[in-house]
Amino acid sequence: MKVVELIVKKKNILLGSFLAILASASYGAMFPVADDAFNHISPYYFTLYRYVPVTIVLMIMLLFFEGKKAFKTDGQGLILWMFGIMGFVFYNLLIFVGQDMIGDDGVLIASIMEGAAPIISIIVMWIAYKNKPSLFTFLTIVVAFIGVYFVVTNGDVSLLFGDNRLFPLFILFIAALGWAVYTIGGSHFNKWSVLRYSTLSALYGTGTAVVVVLIGSLMGLIPIPTIEESLNVKYHMAFMIILPGIIALLGWNKAVQILTPINAILFINFAPVTTIIIRVIQGHEIGTFEVMGVALVILSIIANNMYQRYVNKKLEAKHEFEKKSA
Repeated sequence: MKVVELIVKKKNILLGSFLAILASASYGAMFPVADDAFNHISPYYFTLYRYVPVTIVLMIMLLFFEGKKAFKTDGQGLILWMFGIMGFVFYNLLIFVGQDMIGDDGVLIASIMEGAAPIISIIVMWIAYKNKPSLFTFLTIVVAFIGVYFVVTNGDVSLLFGDNRLFPLFILFIAALGWAVYTIGGSHFNKWSVLRYSTLSALYGTGTAVVVVLIGSLMGLIPIPTIEESLNVKYHMAFMIILPGIIALLGWNKAVQILTPINAILFINFAPVTTIIIRVIQGHEIGTFEVMGVALVILSIIANNMYQRYVNKKLEAKHEFEKKSA
């Protein structure tokens, strides 16, 4: 019986690892794809074209698998809406707006900002829950932001202030902050299925994004794409809807469920690495400081992860000792 349980556990771990890698690689690939699509449409409509179909598909899946009752918010509609805004307006909309504002360099910068989300989540937990990080964790935060600085400047400090970069960089930071808060929000709805939280948060968040973009369009601030421009991005959108949209969203949340957050979060490192690989294949030159920056962010996440494991093991050993002594 134990052998069977071990085999099942091993298969689950392999499945979780595969889903986490697939999701992270998909997230890393979406930035180069988006960069090409921005030659035809704005990042605002790019986001709507991507997530309106994703939300509809998720709603159909939720209705089929869990029924009408799963659409009830159980009195948590306001907080669900807040997390939806964080994930699907602050992150999914602003990450591409910031990327497009920076231009070609924005592809890797947006990717590394997403990669830094686990580090940003530590700061969120510190501010929101007074969960002060240890000195070691604080040092990893500092190192990670040095890495982000290297990617943003590529060794040239003037790039930080030139070309009006500070505002789009702020937008990218807010986007990464939104993703960190949305991820933390999943634990608030841990009694819900992955599909239910993903669907309802997407419904509330994407609905808000639609309203924001339509108001912007009516005010003449956001250009409405023509049918021809929209058709020019049909392959881009097919990729964005299927992989980073549906498969990655559900796959990542399922991977977290199987592996636990502390294990799954390590796989987010595949996002900036995938972006770099695609950029190199496309013929773009990656600077030494950019590679160093990505490496520092990855090492910071791994180092903090290993430290957290060490602390958890010590606490478990202490708890076990106190149980035996009682």
